[in-house]
Amino acid sequence: RENFIHLRNPHLEKMKEDILYHFALGTGTHDFPALFGDVKFVCVGGSPSRMKAFIAYIAEELELGSPGCDYPNICAGTDRYAMYKVGPVLSVSHGMGIPSISIMLHELIKLLYHAKCSNITIIRIGTSGGIGLEPGSVVITRQSVDATFKPQFEQVVLGKTVIRSTNLDEQLAKELMQCSKEINQFNTVIGNTMCTLDFYEGQGRLDGAICLYNEEEKLQYLKEAYDSGVRNIEMESSVFAAMCNLSGVKAAVVCVTLLNRLEGDQISSSHDVLVEYQQRPQKLVGYFIKKSLGKV
Repeated sequence: RENFIHLRNPHLEKMKEDILYHFALGTGTHDFPALFGDVKFVCVGGSPSRMKAFIAYIAEELELGSPGCDYPNICAGTDRYAMYKVGPVLSVSHGMGIPSISIMLHELIKLLYHAKCSNITIIRIGTSGGIGLEPGSVVITRQSVDATFKPQFEQVVLGKTVIRSTNLDEQLAKELMQCSKEINQFNTVIGNTMCTLDFYEGQGRLDGAICLYNEEEKLQYLKEAYDSGVRNIEMESSVFAAMCNLSGVKAAVVCVTLLNRLEGDQISSSHDVLVEYQQRPQKLVGYFIKKSLGKV
């Protein structure tokens, strides 16, 4: 059954042209169905260079490009985001934090709608701080929770507080977990992900420019998070889950942990170790895409 993107905005139907400003794309200047109509998988992550590396990786895995092939940035007309495509896979950067990924998602969801894409799966791949996990562990998000451990995304719209659900697709999470078992290369868990508005105070770090709490208070907070089911902390998953839910899109969040926050705040692993850690979500998602396409 074809499952198309549904936009929750009746005003768009009245527009003669839709300009996706932060992508430097528009329905009046680009043929969206021709450019993107075959997309089935969208992978998003914070760093442009990481998303370019992902598209090169998936192209090789799917045998869709020659080794060393360069993939042009579809959004080269802007420096806000980067976008790459190979076959049915789109790879897009989203920057850091809720505001940045929110802007990107508004335009990405409209892009998929204008392209008449169907049966889309969107997966955020990224890095995070772990709680009670060895560094390098991969967390598949069950629910995104806020800094008070509630599974919700809160936003002020027209001066009124709007609360939206942050549940993610349970079946998709199970499929990704099964893929990790088949790969059998690194520890993977399904758990809740805490999404914060800040990297330092918002995540209970002691090493920011401002810190008005002590180590005992920090550890108590992180242990409360762990007891509530939280296994990692990042800064994008809540609005990602909320917007995908509203648009009827299957979505997942797959993040590697760079450290165990119960043991410290600063990332001290070597560059080579961090590079290998950051490849783990792309290996898992790459395997999932290959399996979904019958190439495993």
